[in-house]
Amino acid sequence: MVMTMVPLLAALSILQMVSGSVLEAFEQVLLTNPALLILVPVQIGTAGNLGSIMCSRLSTQLHLGTFELALDNPEVRSNSGAVLGLGITVFSLVGIAAWAIGRALGGTLSLVEVLTISLVSGTLLAVFVIVVSLVAVSTSYRLGYNPDDTTIPVVTNVCDITGVLILFAVISVVL
Repeated sequence: MVMTMVPLLAALSILQMVSGSVLEAFEQVLLTNPALLILVPVQIGTAGNLGSIMCSRLSTQLHLGTFELALDNPEVRSNSGAVLGLGITVFSLVGIAAWAIGRALGGTLSLVEVLTISLVSGTLLAVFVIVVSLVAVSTSYRLGYNPDDTTIPVVTNVCDITGVLILFAVISVVL
């Protein structure tokens, strides 16, 4: 396990530095809009949580022999639907909370703007989490690694940087 995880974690650490660089590039936008500043850690954390849930469920299915990477697999569809539904629910609530806190801190963005940014970026990220989780579990198993060990660090780190990129792409379109 150590031989597998050390190189993987080293590569993922470099990926995290890239994510920090992206955040730094948008520093001024975040500082002028407190609601958006609030969305960043929540977006990243929630994506990691959704990815962990999805990977755990898929790994369990793999160990039980019920995992098959196919769209007609009812287990994959139900887990994907649950993660997507959870993501939409959480990102809706996060958008409202970020708007309220941002308003209290002197922000000027409307509820519709913040909610749109949170919900659209969160939904896109939830779909990405589902796809990356499916690929990570499948790839890990095919390469002979235990998906319980490898998939959650991979998915959470990949979703961190992707979450930041998706969030700022949506911000650029909405604002």
